[in-house]
Amino acid sequence: MALYIVAEECISCGDCEPVCPTASIFEGKIVFEITKSTCTECEGDYDVPQCVKVCPVDNCILPIAA
Repeated sequence: MALYIVAEECISCGDCEPVCPTASIFEGKIVFEITKSTCTECEGDYDVPQCVKVCPVDNCILPIAA
């Protein structure tokens, strides 16, 4: 699975980018974005996705629905 950033919720604080162990988060044209092909939801590195843990906005970073 992978995560995505809800553009309408993102405040472009940048807190998520440096904590991503797979460097999947980058600054897009408007808000930060997640490369879904490399996002692992921190599996194997952490118990919870680090971007979700540090994000100051609730429900801004969500799993992509299967």
